[in-house]
Amino acid sequence: MSLLTNLFKKKTDDGKAVGNVEDFVSLTRVYFQSVIAINLGITNIRFLPDVANFKRLFKVPTQGGKLGMAEKSASRKMLMQDYGLSDTFFKEIDASVKKNCRTQNDVQAYLFMYQGFSSDLMMLMGNLMQWKFRMPSFFKKALRGMTEKTVHDVCTKAVWKKDDVHKTAMTVRQYKERLGYSEQWMSEYVYNIIILAKKEPKQKDENAK
Repeated sequence: MSLLTNLFKKKTDDGKAVGNVEDFVSLTRVYFQSVIAINLGITNIRFLPDVANFKRLFKVPTQGGKLGMAEKSASRKMLMQDYGLSDTFFKEIDASVKKNCRTQNDVQAYLFMYQGFSSDLMMLMGNLMQWKFRMPSFFKKALRGMTEKTVHDVCTKAVWKKDDVHKTAMTVRQYKERLGYSEQWMSEYVYNIIILAKKEPKQKDENAK
């Protein structure tokens, strides 16, 4: 999997660089793994593949001889500047990692659980929002509101008409409680992926040609 290979190459109309969905998700993983490295004092970079790729790609020097410090700062800065993530987004990740990763033995289980949470959440949102994904990107405020409402439904609605939707929603809630993420964090994460995904079809079609 390529990591951040398109970051800073695509340009929006206002001149700001943007990545694609893969870049955003990968960069988020770099932040996760950096926090884990700092909290647990991990020194073997092979244990943190996304951090290793990030360091190599952007030539990030190890800060103070402690793996994760510089990488956490650099990935956080990129996510805030290029995707507009809030400070709260990172604080929730910090708190979640601190709560669930107390030893190195907890790390793989945590990352596996987070991956399941992310995958099920996006699959569910895609199912529930459908036509809303086709809204033009300039309706960002409306799309943000719809995303927040749908996430709220996922976290609070007791009964869904379709059994598979109901089952996935219950699974996402369980992940949410165990990982410790709020509706605000989920909305911010999902919204960014939706906006980035809307930019990709045209390029994929051109590549197919």
